[in-house]
Amino acid sequence: MRAIIIDDERLARAELKKLLQEFPEVEVVDEAANAEEGIAKIESLRPDLIFLDIQMPGKTGFDMLSELERSPQVIFTTAYDEFALKAFEVNALDYLLKPVEPKRLADAIQKLQMSESKEVKTDAENINNSILHENDQVFVKDGERCWFVKLSDIRLFESVGNYAKVFFGTNKPLILKSLNALEERLDEKFFFRANRKHIVNLRMIDKIEPYFNGGLLLELKGGEKIEVSRRQTVKFKEMMSL
Repeated sequence: MRAIIIDDERLARAELKKLLQEFPEVEVVDEAANAEEGIAKIESLRPDLIFLDIQMPGKTGFDMLSELERSPQVIFTTAYDEFALKAFEVNALDYLLKPVEPKRLADAIQKLQMSESKEVKTDAENINNSILHENDQVFVKDGERCWFVKLSDIRLFESVGNYAKVFFGTNKPLILKSLNALEERLDEKFFFRANRKHIVNLRMIDKIEPYFNGGLLLELKGGEKIEVSRRQTVKFKEMMSL
């Protein structure tokens, strides 16, 4: 498992790197001293895991995560305990207080392994990984309710932790699929990753408006308003221009 340590304190990075030597399954491939550097290295190296400080000069760890289109697994490492609730709201795997204790680090790595094992099992149960096209039909089950839905009728996928909410008609069932896994199977000619939480059906866009910080605001035919991140706005304009 490839990891990046993101922390403005050089000694904290060195200490954590030393502790991680006890876990050969985790390979530290790089380090970053601030959020901007962290974003660049995550996008270029595509790690499976990041150890992330919260309070850093400039942008916080939370700010950094909000700018990522695809976030790896996150273990927060911080000297402050007041951010724990917010950390788990952004689906962090664990929250370690500095100085990091070897026992707590071992617990976090165990959680990571359990999470990976569950993901592998889920993938094995869903062997069919071929690209889905707009005229394909998909089976959706939420509790006791089931649907057989034409993909072109789905206007939006929204990330909810390890689940995805599927919007079609007046229905919004939850399925046990990450947005990243869905993105790999959806035809990019029809489905677009607007931001880290949403994939939209391009044919379900009703209105497009300029939005804050150079982004766009999409209004779908169901009335949902979805922000396109600044990075994805560039891609969106390239795709949709003559």
